[in-house]
Amino acid sequence: MSILTRFKDIVSSNINSLLDRAEDPGKMVDQYLRNMTRDLAAVKTETAGVMAEESRTKRLVDENNKEVAKFTDLAKKALMSGNEEDARVFLTKKQELENIGAGLQTSAALAHENAVKMRQMHDKLVKDINALNARRQTIKAKAAVARTQERINQIGSSSGKVEGAMGAFERMEDKVNRQLDMAAAKAELNSQPFDEALALEEKYRGVNIDSSVCDEMAAMKAQLGLN
Repeated sequence: MSILTRFKDIVSSNINSLLDRAEDPGKMVDQYLRNMTRDLAAVKTETAGVMAEESRTKRLVDENNKEVAKFTDLAKKALMSGNEEDARVFLTKKQELENIGAGLQTSAALAHENAVKMRQMHDKLVKDINALNARRQTIKAKAAVARTQERINQIGSSSGKVEGAMGAFERMEDKVNRQLDMAAAKAELNSQPFDEALALEEKYRGVNIDSSVCDEMAAMKAQLGLN
């Protein structure tokens, strides 16, 4: 790609559009700044050369116009002096210079057009560099926030998987508890039924009843009016 082709791309490029399409605007802005800063040095050199060419062609046009004016004046002086042959020589030279001047005018016009285009490219590049430098930190900060948000989203997704695993663990724990309760219930059902009489028999086994104590207790109750 020639340098002029690249400069045309610079003029037609839209930085905001490039940044919007970039996957990582933070890195993109740094790279774009490096590229443009490097290109600016080449643009300056090229622009200076084109502007110098414009100045040179303009100077040649001015010098040629002065020569045309000079030989025009000499032709007039020769005629006033009655020297028509000298006047003819001067007018012939004047016409030769006018023909050369026409070509110089064309070259000067093209040089001026090129200088205007190159200056536009130069000014566009400087403007873009200044704009990117002004926005650089903001763009990089936003890009960093976006990357952080993406990591948070990924962590949130992982947390959802952990919650799902915990839910599965709790369901397994509930199932084990139900199995334990079922086993305890079966064990209780498999045990001998409770016999109240046998239990009381165990309570009173070996107890000797003293009739005198019973008689005294009956008398005491009667005395107290508990009968």
